[in-house]
Amino acid sequence: MANELDEMTGPVNEAGRDANVIDKQVAVKVGVGSTIFEILLWVCLLIPGIIFTFKKIRAKTEMQQVQQKIQAQASQIDNYLEQRVVVLQNCAQLVNKAIDLDKSVMTQVAGLRSGSIRDDASRNTVNGNLETVDRSFNAVFEKYPELRAHSEIEDAMQQNSYLQREITAARDAYNAVVYQWNSMIFRWPSYAIVAAKQGYTTRVPFTASKATKEAARGTFFN
Repeated sequence: MANELDEMTGPVNEAGRDANVIDKQVAVKVGVGSTIFEILLWVCLLIPGIIFTFKKIRAKTEMQQVQQKIQAQASQIDNYLEQRVVVLQNCAQLVNKAIDLDKSVMTQVAGLRSGSIRDDASRNTVNGNLETVDRSFNAVFEKYPELRAHSEIEDAMQQNSYLQREITAARDAYNAVVYQWNSMIFRWPSYAIVAAKQGYTTRVPFTASKATKEAARGTFFN
């Protein structure tokens, strides 16, 4: 019998394929079979019905705890994002004192707003804007390499690099808890039945912006 997946003979997509996170929340739904299942537990087998009630209570408690973990991880990302906003704004002021900074860069920096994060979508937007400003600064440093010798600017950019790494780590932790949540709410019977009754939906992981993905495909060394 031939292998279902044979890496030696293909088919192969030589153009490659990009992976994207689907920005969609999927609601948990259970069918009539779940209702019949619960009725049978109570009508035919009283004790299992009581046991299953306690299982649903436990499932709801666990899902509430995971939601709190998601909130805590999201708050951690927000803290790092807001710190990075302040660092890049300070860096822009320092650079502008040393040279006549390009107006487009100043416009990008002015567009950064700490405290503007309200939900997952705005969190992604702020992160994408920060990456855009960061690339703008790198372009300035390539044009004016002497700026890197400025101690205050160098210190600001080191702080920026540190916060960038911390944001990446916090994003990984956030996405891990989101994966836990997305898996948990579809676990039948107790979790799925409770999730459907509560109107729970999946959560969208923290994603990279289009500009960041395009920059990652660029040429860094010539």
